[in-house]
Amino acid sequence: MSLELKSPDFTAGGNIPKQFTCEGANISPAFEWNAPPAATQSFVLIADDPDAPVGTWVHWVIFDLPANLRALPQNFPRNEQSADGSRQGRNDFGKIGYGGPCPPPGKTPSLLLQALRLDAKLNLMPGATKKDVERAMQGHILAQDEYIGRFSR
Repeated sequence: MSLELKSPDFTAGGNIPKQFTCEGANISPAFEWNAPPAATQSFVLIADDPDAPVGTWVHWVIFDLPANLRALPQNFPRNEQSADGSRQGRNDFGKIGYGGPCPPPGKTPSLLLQALRLDAKLNLMPGATKKDVERAMQGHILAQDEYIGRFSR
């Protein structure tokens, strides 16, 4: 069964509204995904910009999302750990939680969001980096999907 990620806040491949960027409220967009098979133990979401002038820039890392979860609301709290057990990592802004696109003027980067369905919980500490999460989920990925948005200043 494949994983299908979508957002009610912007279309795949479309422009990211300013409220989800450094020029607006810099809040996270909402995301939704389909129901997983029984083998699913957790979800991971990673948002990064592979087109950043300094190399791939990590905007958001959230892991150990419960298997029964089907969505993240807009403006997801920037807590290290949520009551449901999900944990957030450190982004390349040096902060926990979502940090929206903030490219130099004239650049149009892509915000690439990856959703991954895993057969395990990662049980990493809050504040883990994207690299930590990628290492921990090796051999545990059941399915993944990508969702891209663009933003320019």
